[in-house]
Amino acid sequence: CVFPGEAGVRVRVRSRARPGPQGARRVCPCSSISAAAMGEFRVHRARFFQLLPSAVRGLAHHRAAPRLGLARADGSLELFNFASNFVQEKIIPGDRKRLIEAIGWIGQDRLVSVGLSGEIIEYDLQRLCPKYSLDAFGGPLWCMGCNCEETHLAVGCEDGSVKLFEIVPEKIQFERNLDRQKGRVLSLAWHKSGTMIVTGSLDTIRVLDVKSGHCKRHIRVDRGDITFRNRKCVIWAVGFLSDFSVVSADSAGKMQFWDWKTGTLLKTHPVAKCDVLSLSVNESEDSIAVGTAEGTVVQFQRVAVQSDVAGAQWVRTKTFKHHTHDVRAVVHTMSALVSGGVDAQLVIRPLMDQVETKSYETALRKILFPHRNLVCCSRTENLLLFHFPEQLELWRLGSSQAAGAPGDVLPVSKKPDKLLELKSKSCNHIRCCALSPCGTWIASSTIYKLRLYRIQYKNDSININTISRFTKTLPPAHRLLFSTDSTRLFVASDHSQIQVVDLTMLGSKSIHSLAPKSDCLEPVCLLAVSADGSWLAAASCNCEINVYNLTQLKHHCTIPVYNHLPTAMAINPHSNNLVIVHADQQMFEFSIIEKRYTEWSRKLQQQGLHTLWLERDTPIIHVTFNPGVPTHIILHDTYMFCIIDQSLPLPTDRSQLHNQSFLKHLPANARKNQEHAFKICKKFKPLLHVELLFDGSLVVVERPVMDINAHLPAPVRQKKFAT
Repeated sequence: CVFPGEAGVRVRVRSRARPGPQGARRVCPCSSISAAAMGEFRVHRARFFQLLPSAVRGLAHHRAAPRLGLARADGSLELFNFASNFVQEKIIPGDRKRLIEAIGWIGQDRLVSVGLSGEIIEYDLQRLCPKYSLDAFGGPLWCMGCNCEETHLAVGCEDGSVKLFEIVPEKIQFERNLDRQKGRVLSLAWHKSGTMIVTGSLDTIRVLDVKSGHCKRHIRVDRGDITFRNRKCVIWAVGFLSDFSVVSADSAGKMQFWDWKTGTLLKTHPVAKCDVLSLSVNESEDSIAVGTAEGTVVQFQRVAVQSDVAGAQWVRTKTFKHHTHDVRAVVHTMSALVSGGVDAQLVIRPLMDQVETKSYETALRKILFPHRNLVCCSRTENLLLFHFPEQLELWRLGSSQAAGAPGDVLPVSKKPDKLLELKSKSCNHIRCCALSPCGTWIASSTIYKLRLYRIQYKNDSININTISRFTKTLPPAHRLLFSTDSTRLFVASDHSQIQVVDLTMLGSKSIHSLAPKSDCLEPVCLLAVSADGSWLAAASCNCEINVYNLTQLKHHCTIPVYNHLPTAMAINPHSNNLVIVHADQQMFEFSIIEKRYTEWSRKLQQQGLHTLWLERDTPIIHVTFNPGVPTHIILHDTYMFCIIDQSLPLPTDRSQLHNQSFLKHLPANARKNQEHAFKICKKFKPLLHVELLFDGSLVVVERPVMDINAHLPAPVRQKKFAT
């Protein structure tokens, strides 16, 4: 782009659809689409959303549940569902004071973290906030571990003690201290029998007896070669195998196996020339994965050296380089290696020797951006509201007066303008926000408080007023949304409750409550309102979608529950049909008035979506519509956006899904026979938001990964050949 933030691009694409009131239809700026899609757009290419994902600090996977817990350096936690296309199903907002060092599961539905604040925190996974905190009175907490029976929790402290907590229903309570050592406890692991705990610190590995609380074995660790001889060896991670051997990963770049009974070294595996920071053992204990400061994940497997010899040895088998910086956490599931670190990426690397056939599930996945929409747009006023963890930014789009041919980059005559920056006054991160279509209202909420702002634009100045007295009566929100006419605010609170606020008369009588007929305890993850203000759809984290009649302020219907989480939905302004996209990439269209799926939706399910569409590894995070063409649905994920024309035939597996470059070389008659409903553009990525403005232009918000990497610290230098 010409300006480091926005550039205008115009591209012409042919279509069978009739032109809108603005004349020629303006569509996506994609050269591969320019001869075979749907009209012509002027595109605002916005790159001034300076989002910086926070580093990954910890990972936790329960052996009996397909869920992954992820903790970031900013104190936020994320839950991923492995059974539903690895979708990010829930987010617990961060806290500036919550410095997490380790997380873990207790059972399948209790998540606990420890950190430098010295507190053990258990989280409410329905209200998505801390449930309670418990001071361990040992200084900063560096590590934690739960025994296999899930009856006790051990915590490693700064003061050198290991504190034992009893796990009881609904809480954790202190039981006793184990023997204190000199120096902080940086890592620990339970033996499967639950009778012993191994800990790692500076230059030392200790084995503790849980029953007596005394140290059974003290092992001094060799610092390694001359490179590491002058500094202490940090035991970053430990594991305790069923055969009572101890495995350790240290700052000297080694993974070592020890006999705890004699304290002797069994085997040393040099891994890297820098720190080995993380370690994970799979459930069957025949494979170990370690993460290094070089950004590599190394797998070791227990294999028989000779077929006629009893026993086996640990052998380095695979090395993966999917990170650029330190790998702070590794989880070894039965079929994949999951890792995360300073580069903020969650990498899921399936193990090919654990799958029978090569399929979509064996593909490498890298997750960097949230699986939700972080941008709000005022389509009439050309305003964008960016959601950062600790602040909101309001921008006005730039403009260009120049003209050009399709595909040209137009010079910006008026640059984008940053109008407003709202910073959170508390330590809590902003959970959700909303911008009214008229641009005069902004709403935001943390886990404790909802805020409402009224904005007045006077020439080049802005006045902002906080509506504080009224918002005290409203609960904190999980999702916020304004009506199309900006007269109502919808607040989705705990247990799928929705408060309807009349902004024209702010008072106690202006609030009405809506609730689902079922006893749903899960929070709302998506909201959608119709353009005429008659209908409101709310999707909960249990996959339930309820539709409410806003004219009568009552429940209208519940859409048949699909077993995958909805990731995006919107109501068509022309037909009041609700379009829903789920985590497994399936798409449905539901007629709200008739309370049934539309004929187009039934045809789509009978024929099935194209295989390449279903094999995409990022979920759809936003759905919108073309106000000039009733049959156009616009949706996008992180790496593409698509315009679906419901008047065209659906693609089959025999047809090319990405056929724009192929169609532009065909004559007009042949093109009509080959075109289908899905028009996909991959020119812009990574995409955070795509919206069609009322002036006929398209706004595309990008966040290049190279810009994010430029803010990361320098990686560990690696020697390259011939350098």
